[in-house]
Amino acid sequence: MASHRRPKQPSRTRVTVLTTAAAAAVALSANAADAAPREKLGKDEVKAKVDKLYEQAEQATEKYNGAKEKQQKLQKEISTLQDGVARGQQDLNKLRDGLGSLATAQYRSGGIDPSVQLFLSSDPDDFLDKASTLDQLSGQQVEALKKIQDRQRELTQERAEATEKLKDLAATRTELGGKKKEVQSKLAAAQKLLNTLTAKEKAALATEQARADRSATQRVDLGDAGSASGRASAAFAAAQSQLGKPYVYGATGTASYDCSGLTSWAYAQAGVSLPRTSEAQTGAGTRLTRGQLQVGDLVFFFNDLHHVGLYAGNGQILHAPRTGTVVRYESMDTIGGPFMFGVRV
Repeated sequence: MASHRRPKQPSRTRVTVLTTAAAAAVALSANAADAAPREKLGKDEVKAKVDKLYEQAEQATEKYNGAKEKQQKLQKEISTLQDGVARGQQDLNKLRDGLGSLATAQYRSGGIDPSVQLFLSSDPDDFLDKASTLDQLSGQQVEALKKIQDRQRELTQERAEATEKLKDLAATRTELGGKKKEVQSKLAAAQKLLNTLTAKEKAALATEQARADRSATQRVDLGDAGSASGRASAAFAAAQSQLGKPYVYGATGTASYDCSGLTSWAYAQAGVSLPRTSEAQTGAGTRLTRGQLQVGDLVFFFNDLHHVGLYAGNGQILHAPRTGTVVRYESMDTIGGPFMFGVRV
């Protein structure tokens, strides 16, 4: 007969030893993996990757600027609507008070007509539906009632519009928060890459950037291209006064700028109001080819139009490039993205 005894279980001591051994093996393999030499990026490779992240951050910055501008616009519209609703409610209350006075006068002269009782109700539409009662009203009463009806309809429409704007505002605030996180994420990733450099490499990179900024903020040969207009000349002169100011996302001056922040500020000094974002600024005037550009014209780069500057003549632009740089002159051919077109404001 076959034995039905259970197989002998390993002792707790043996299980503990096996578990400890397995854990040690895993730890050893992990340490071995960590000990394996990791490929370290050189300074130039890190700079190239960081520049790419900064470009992506600038792209997200323009979306952030657009959402912020929309939020500000919606807040103004909502405020105007809410003020209108409040004034409308006051008008409606006055009209109803007027009807109340009419009813009081009727009561004193012999009792309130049933039809007056109807139109003192909170629903004048319901009263007007009862067309047979209109015969019992004076012309003054009908006019007063219709005014209440019209004002009530206007208020209902204004309240509905304000409610929709508030929903849009909530969605815009969510979008704004998302774009801000995206920008911060790109900048954090860039900083993480920079932190992989040695102190000597960081110093060398900082020296290179400082040298580039100094040379790019000194007056360059802008050729003999004339200004597009008096306002374009004034805007360009204003932008020149900001040479050396740092790029900061979302900034509009005068301590720092992003690309569209600089162009909108510069033209504001010339008495011209430009939209906040680079994409929106493309509609500020007549489009131009490269050969048609004059000093002060807006110039746009990248397929999604996320970068804008001011044409400076001789193939140069004046712009706020990206994080880690300052407002400076730069060749149109070294922006990092294709020139799309210019715009004469």
